[in-house]
Amino acid sequence: MFLKVNNGKIVNSSGRPVVLRGLNLGGWLMMEGYILGGRNIAERQFKKNLAQKQGKQARRDFTRFWRDTFIQEEDFKAIGRMGLNCVRLPFNYRLIEEGGLEYLKKAVERCKKYGLWCILDLHAAPGSQNQDWHSDSLGETLLWKDKKSQDKFIKIWQLLSRAFKDEEAVAGYNIVNEPVWDKTRPILELYKKTVSAIREIDRKHIIFLEGNCWSQDIEFLGPPWDDNLVYSVHFYGPLEFTFGFVRDLKYPGDIFGEYWSKAKLKEILKKYKRLQKLWNVPIYFGEFGQNSRCPSCYREFQWTADVLDIFKEFGFHWTYWTYKCVAQATFPDGVYQYQANPAWICRQGPVYGWENFYTLWNKQKLDIVRSWQTSNFTLNKALLSILR
Repeated sequence: MFLKVNNGKIVNSSGRPVVLRGLNLGGWLMMEGYILGGRNIAERQFKKNLAQKQGKQARRDFTRFWRDTFIQEEDFKAIGRMGLNCVRLPFNYRLIEEGGLEYLKKAVERCKKYGLWCILDLHAAPGSQNQDWHSDSLGETLLWKDKKSQDKFIKIWQLLSRAFKDEEAVAGYNIVNEPVWDKTRPILELYKKTVSAIREIDRKHIIFLEGNCWSQDIEFLGPPWDDNLVYSVHFYGPLEFTFGFVRDLKYPGDIFGEYWSKAKLKEILKKYKRLQKLWNVPIYFGEFGQNSRCPSCYREFQWTADVLDIFKEFGFHWTYWTYKCVAQATFPDGVYQYQANPAWICRQGPVYGWENFYTLWNKQKLDIVRSWQTSNFTLNKALLSILR
């Protein structure tokens, strides 16, 4: 049954409210270095380097094996068994250009099979929507000023709308991840053009719109101009703690002169509750999460438990970042963690994570590919118990 927005809530076709609760499949169809234990360089840079070192066929083989192995049918089944109801699916626009639409279709089919809704998230847009690795950028942000990139962006969403307009398992279209630009007008203008282009093809699906500044500022969006919009926010505050950048920080506790507790988190998140009420629009936290410094230490997850309590109180929807990841010291990691340290992880250096593929791929390809299967990852039971 199609989800839609009605009177400020997400409801099913029977009009019953639905709260989206789920996980991101981060790193699968938009690769991120840290998820493979390495440096955060752009996916296209990594693949270019791999082709130079091991040949173009190695690049093609790697891409196919990665997409076929890192996330499989069993993973969708596992998420359904966790009691969650939603998957946010980040993807690189290059996936579409490379003929990879079938991966999105297959993911949607598996969501349908295991009772999940799927949010299609364009995580890396033509021209890049910010200058970071997770938009597949080499340091430039072109989307908000380059007409060719914008035209390609709109055409991609028209293509996707045609492909998924009748798919009830698709909760909606997250048209771009974490925009960052010094002026909000170009973002809003492209949003309105894209929404209009989608609506020419698909009037059924929700469209998720993210705020500026890594999806934190939604004020510029104003009241919804379409009757099926949801506003999306990301929350990782305080970053030094949640990303593990400063190792001795505690929560609740003093962090750089401020006492961070559930009360402070609630005060920060109140502004989104205020806009939710003012504009009568659902608020969806497409990303939040933390680095699990110690998988067996429950106190490390007090931040997550507090955030989820606030989300529930305020009626926010959410998808946790992320499903699976190589365990390491920084950046939000997964419900499943890869703890081993084979030569292609090599936490001791001098080369870390996926850049070891440059020398090891042709020699140890089968072992590397097997290591990507979720059966080789460890379930973080303490984290999962909080998310359920």
